[in-house]
Amino acid sequence: MSQTFEPTSCQQIVELVTDYLEGAMPPVEVARFEHHLSLCEGCVFYVEQIRMTAEAVGRVGEEDVPPEIREGLVDAFRDFHSRR
Repeated sequence: MSQTFEPTSCQQIVELVTDYLEGAMPPVEVARFEHHLSLCEGCVFYVEQIRMTAEAVGRVGEEDVPPEIREGLVDAFRDFHSRR
């Protein structure tokens, strides 16, 4: 029996990609997400790009970042909310 899904937009894919890749979606939402991917080559490309980026970033350790760069990043993120 074929399952009918409420349409998922490309914007919803963008908003939900992290939950999808982390396995944090309920099965019915995974099915809707994957149904959209079966119809939208652009979203397949986007999800794969996010997956590859997360894998690459996950391999960068704190020791891989030079101390002066690390300090600059910490300062930038510390001040982020005050600049909004």
